[in-house]
Amino acid sequence: MYGITPFEKKTYDLFNAFHDFEDNFFNGTSLSSCRTDIKDEGDKFVLEAELPGFDKSDIKLDLDGDNLVITAEHSDVSEKKDDDGKYIHRERTYGSYQRSFDVSAVDTDRIDAEYKNGVLILDLPKKTPTVPVTKRLEIR
Repeated sequence: MYGITPFEKKTYDLFNAFHDFEDNFFNGTSLSSCRTDIKDEGDKFVLEAELPGFDKSDIKLDLDGDNLVITAEHSDVSEKKDDDGKYIHRERTYGSYQRSFDVSAVDTDRIDAEYKNGVLILDLPKKTPTVPVTKRLEIR
């Protein structure tokens, strides 16, 4: 088994009636989902998540036991009105993503996160394996 595994992906789209169909048809990978790449670089994993259109303040990283949860949520309102105050164009977009990853093989105290150009980059250092201590016991 791999050291870090994605195991849950949630998106919510109130206005897309075919969302579940799309997810099932494309094997659970929605066309609008948060795409992630995970690389094993020996001493650490590097997770890259594409989150275009989100501000850094829209993204939350939470550790829940051995689970890392990435949540991103935003809303945009763009509207144009004519001289009478009536709408001639109005758009609203709302989006949210949530992904969970098993980080039981990661030293969670040393996780480093950076967000630039729509990509969240997480450095996930591996736990150092502990070598069992061998010692001789005295017999009484």
